[in-house]
Amino acid sequence: MSTLVLFVGSVLALSSPAQAAAVDPLKVTYKCTGGYLAAESVQVTVTAPTSVEPSKAASIKWTFPAITATKAIAAQASVTTSGGDLTVTGGTPTPLKGSGSGTVATAVTTGQTYTPPEMTGSVNVTATTGGNLVLAPVTTASTTVLTITVASEATTCTYVSATPTSISVPVQTGGGGGGTDDVVEYDCDVASGGGDADYPADVDIKVTMTPPTSAAANADASITWTGVIQSTGQSLKAPTGFPTTSPKMFVTIKATGAGLPSSPNPIGEAALGTVTIGQNITLPTSVTIKVKPTTTGTVTLTAGDLAFGTSASSPAIKCLAPTTGLKTYTFQVGSSTGTPTTSPTSTPTNTTSSPKPTKTSTATVTVTPSTKKSKTPKAGADTGGGGEAGPDGRMFILTGTALVGAAAVGGLVMRRRNATRG
Repeated sequence: MSTLVLFVGSVLALSSPAQAAAVDPLKVTYKCTGGYLAAESVQVTVTAPTSVEPSKAASIKWTFPAITATKAIAAQASVTTSGGDLTVTGGTPTPLKGSGSGTVATAVTTGQTYTPPEMTGSVNVTATTGGNLVLAPVTTASTTVLTITVASEATTCTYVSATPTSISVPVQTGGGGGGTDDVVEYDCDVASGGGDADYPADVDIKVTMTPPTSAAANADASITWTGVIQSTGQSLKAPTGFPTTSPKMFVTIKATGAGLPSSPNPIGEAALGTVTIGQNITLPTSVTIKVKPTTTGTVTLTAGDLAFGTSASSPAIKCLAPTTGLKTYTFQVGSSTGTPTTSPTSTPTNTTSSPKPTKTSTATVTVTPSTKKSKTPKAGADTGGGGEAGPDGRMFILTGTALVGAAAVGGLVMRRRNATRG
């Protein structure tokens, strides 16, 4: 039994589809001095996609922790972040720098913490399929490699250490049937454009788009979109005024090729669960989006914007997708098997021919009634011709009874003979 269990477990493990291994983030520690946010130790998290495509741009993200303010910061003060220099192997530029900007939502007093806005940077992948994109921090401790500027005063940071010392991102092609995920950094904000402490917010969502396995021109093709918030430290909260009755999530994708129009972008929607103001919004399990190609060819898909509320055109929250560094998904469109878009026109040939006269024939048919009469069996039901349909059922009963009796007698005789011999 133990051997059987091990065998079955091995078969299941070997037959399971391979999953893309997540790339661990790079945690870089800096020593920062001066300005509003001086600190002896600041650990910045550098996150890369789970995979990148050759000859495509990939988005890299630097996330800051909460840093103690050395002096009061006024509300709406401007903040910029830049640097976080990385050496790049298998891509350009090198070093790779990030940048970010924002404003202080509410005033920060001395001794309180403030989290600077995230930085993003784009790397152009030159490594080929089967290779890796390798990122490592610039380790020159005497060089300022990170700057946080608050209200025009700069906090400068130098490298201390990193764990691990580098990260390696696999290079592979995407699309061709779906199932490949892509971490998309969405820039989310409330529709009012401000006034909520939780917004604007950058949210990383691991997006998986599954295109159809077959598609035909002039017929709807369904794409399944799924999304999961990637980082446990990030959330999408329901702001003040968010509709809690029948709220929905609206997902757009960018689709090109096979005669698809350039606008508007295809959109799908799904109901949200219970929403509480100030609490995290749970994304739907999946969203179905339909496109209708009009010709044969290849359809290319990339992730688009998201919206939350009761209307896609007037949402309570809008999340914008980046325009570069997105993974592409493709599927093929075959010939149409449905109704053609234009009906063929036929031209009649004998339009001038004269109508033929109609010939009328009269025939006389004589019907002779049958002389056969029905007979009813005696003591039986009035069944019409059933009396002549076959032998009487009593014959079958008598025959069966005789056979059973003969078998019984035969059995007694054989039993008596055996007893006599004994």
